[in-house]
Amino acid sequence: MTGDQCRSATGAATPDEHGRRVAAMFGRIAGWYDFLNHALSGGQDIYWRYRLARAARPQPGETVLDLAAGTMDVSVELARQYPGCRVAALDFALPMLERGKVRKLSEGLEKRIFPVQADGRLLPLADASMGAATIAFGIRNILPRQDAYGEFLRVLKPGARLCILEFGTGSRRVWRGLYNFYLDTLLPFIGDRISGDPGAYRYLAETIKSFPDERALARELLDAGFARVYHVPMMSGIVYLHVAEKAGRG
Repeated sequence: MTGDQCRSATGAATPDEHGRRVAAMFGRIAGWYDFLNHALSGGQDIYWRYRLARAARPQPGETVLDLAAGTMDVSVELARQYPGCRVAALDFALPMLERGKVRKLSEGLEKRIFPVQADGRLLPLADASMGAATIAFGIRNILPRQDAYGEFLRVLKPGARLCILEFGTGSRRVWRGLYNFYLDTLLPFIGDRISGDPGAYRYLAETIKSFPDERALARELLDAGFARVYHVPMMSGIVYLHVAEKAGRG
């Protein structure tokens, strides 16, 4: 994907075209995805995903939706923290799920984690069937986000939580601009040299910079119909954990 294609994926392209382009892009970098996640975050992504799973709090025996599951790091963490639960691991990029299935799903986990290719705007799940939902670094890639919020609300049980792990907006100076330099220069350079895809990590940087800040995202979730919303900053606001609850039983 070229830089022009990446920009069109976030701009003039239709939501369907955008989704196909993003899925194809992640499919091309699937082989390097885990390594680059760990390397580019200094290993902090492992802790971030732990915190995400910890916030989900499903009840024993329930199924948890892990949307934009990728290679299923969050799915595996959810299964580890909640041994009585099952995980529906959904992602639009089939190569990501396939790589995760080969590398991370032991015989025991294969009976509890179920990878399925799916569009986050049209989930193949029954109403009020999920005890919690997570999405790590994926809500930026779904357009329009409101469609995904609506689907989360539809499939969550009353009182269940949606937990979002996402980068903070790159439009705010963090660490005296060092993080912004990292986004603009180092991230695309390193991602290009290792993954061989010149557009993938440039796309990542662009979507981080254009993403709403934590207050705007909270407002989006409230406007979508969630009853209680809060967020927790990590690494000086480079990453945020957002938690939104569906209205509980009356």
